[in-house]
Amino acid sequence: QVQLVESGGGLVQPGGSLRLSCAASGFAFSNYAMRWYRQAPGKEREFVASITATLGTTNYADSVKGRFTIFRDNAKKTVYLQMNSLKPEDTAVYYCNAPLYTIQPGGSWGQGTQVTVSS
Repeated sequence: QVQLVESGGGLVQPGGSLRLSCAASGFAFSNYAMRWYRQAPGKEREFVASITATLGTTNYADSVKGRFTIFRDNAKKTVYLQMNSLKPEDTAVYYCNAPLYTIQPGGSWGQGTQVTVSS
């Protein structure tokens, strides 16, 4: 029932921009914080950004602070990740996550979208 679908990934040159989307369904989206994570080959999945439910307070990993922006549209049940000044180190599969801990201990995940930053 719960579904998270990421989109917007692709190939971009260093210094370029992408906007990722995560469309949510099957739960009360506006009542939950939302998060973005990423995972590169051979590395553990790492936290990227989060946004709270009530006030929209944001938090970012140090590696993306100042370059990425997370925001949400509760009417559309969608959370976004605007990525600017992209670096090759940003290359990864990007996932959105909802903290639905009663379903799974780690919350609910989407299928991911590939971001490749290369010249």
